[in-house]
Amino acid sequence: MPLALQILLYLIITYVVLCIVFYFFQHYFFFRPEILPKHFEYKYPFPFDEVNFEMEDGGEINGLHFKVPNAKGVICYFKGNSRSVKGWAKFARDFIGKGYDFFMIDYRGFGKSSGKRNQTTLFNDAQTVYKWLSTQCPEEKITIYGRSLGSGIATRIASWNKPRMLILDSPYYSFLYQIQRYGFWLPLKWILRYQIRSDQYIKKVTAPVFIIHGTRDRLISFKQGKMLHELIPDHSALIAIEGGGHNNLPSYSEYHEELYDILNDDSLYEKLATQLETATES
Repeated sequence: MPLALQILLYLIITYVVLCIVFYFFQHYFFFRPEILPKHFEYKYPFPFDEVNFEMEDGGEINGLHFKVPNAKGVICYFKGNSRSVKGWAKFARDFIGKGYDFFMIDYRGFGKSSGKRNQTTLFNDAQTVYKWLSTQCPEEKITIYGRSLGSGIATRIASWNKPRMLILDSPYYSFLYQIQRYGFWLPLKWILRYQIRSDQYIKKVTAPVFIIHGTRDRLISFKQGKMLHELIPDHSALIAIEGGGHNNLPSYSEYHEELYDILNDDSLYEKLATQLETATES
């Protein structure tokens, strides 16, 4: 066999092997869970309930529900791809301090949650707990909040339901788009098992959408938040946190000021809601 043909064959075999490895082990690249024993006790300086959900396929979802007196509504928060609610629950203070209850779950394989995880179960689990939350609080008082990886899940759930609003924090245009930035040399449309097409879901969201993004986000570029906004300009607002990165937005006073206005300034909500109604009628 000619040397050139041998080299070509070797490259083809190597490429196929890399594709196979990526397909079967991609969850190790995308998820960095912290696993907690079932007897672990959460401790926080404000009141909360620990909640558990049993899924039809045997999976179990664990979450935390923080409550405040006379709450204005509840934040349904979908977190990023690392750790567990043990650490992520610290963000509850950013919302309960603004007069809202706060609800967060761990995805399968994170914290005390268990079961086989894939894109379908991520969405189905999120929908199940959202429907439960809507029995605890009127849906028109539920705000869905998605951070990083959770932005795509939040957008999917908002597209299936009628929450008061959707807030996306450092969102990707789609998970497929984000991964293509690094794995452009792989046939991702066929081997990526988490495509999470936020760009498609967001067009079906019938609620005002607020997009918060740091202008110096090195992991998920500010450009992606802008692209999502441009898909639904009539009922979305893009809020740029100047100089903000991917993991430090809560350290900026501008973030808290903007978040307070989004949650408590009815004029901002009504402006987008009116624009959405007008666009729907036309």
